[in-house]
Amino acid sequence: MIRNYERGELICQDCGLVIDDTFIDQGPEWRSFDNDQYMERARVGPPNTFMMYDKGLSTEISLKNEDSYGKKIPLRNRSQLYRLRKWNSRIRSPDGRNLSIALRELDRIAENINIPRDVRETAAMIYRRAMNLKMVRGRSIEALASASIYAACRMYSIPRTLEEISHVTKASRKNIAKAYRVENRFLKFGLSPQSPTDYVEYFRDKLKLSIETKEKAIEIIKNLSENGKISGKGPIGIAIASLYIAAVLNHERKAQRIFAEAAGITEVT
Repeated sequence: MIRNYERGELICQDCGLVIDDTFIDQGPEWRSFDNDQYMERARVGPPNTFMMYDKGLSTEISLKNEDSYGKKIPLRNRSQLYRLRKWNSRIRSPDGRNLSIALRELDRIAENINIPRDVRETAAMIYRRAMNLKMVRGRSIEALASASIYAACRMYSIPRTLEEISHVTKASRKNIAKAYRVENRFLKFGLSPQSPTDYVEYFRDKLKLSIETKEKAIEIIKNLSENGKISGKGPIGIAIASLYIAAVLNHERKAQRIFAEAAGITEVT
């Protein structure tokens, strides 16, 4: 038997049969001679995350007046506990407070537009890099957090528009676009221009269209791209227009207004 710890699988060496795909890595029983070695070799506890301002390494004092055993703390000690809570919150640096607020806002926006966890981690890392370069000063936290989410979505090829992000935050589309351009200039994302095909499946699902309509829309976009007809035009407008034409050809007639509202653009576009 071969134990693949990276994939968590127990495999037969002769035929390659996967006997168990939820194999738990028990690991060797490492020896430790002091507390530092023990802490280095311990493999327990929650993983580090960029979604918390301290990456999940700090200790929070609970608001409950109970100890670790669930017993009520005596009244004579509660004033001391209150002071500890107060100084625990005050001891954060201004950057730490800014980052804490920004990450909460980032997580709230990502939850509203249904962004996966790994994309949220990338967005949090982008915001941290922007803060280290002093890009936060004089700019809206909401705009920078939204721009970080938009950049992370583009990195992972997840179709999300600026209009959709602006609907769930206080920042306007104009401010989010401006913040994204600033981040892109200083952080140098190196992202290639978006393709209209990236948005076809997203809008198809949003408009409840058939798979045949989606395939026809992609075919239309490819023909336009080969003939050089879409250079310089917005990918969202091309994607939704191709979907509209494909829906008409497949007898799935819907008003242009419905398509325009789904994409956040005008009917003229």
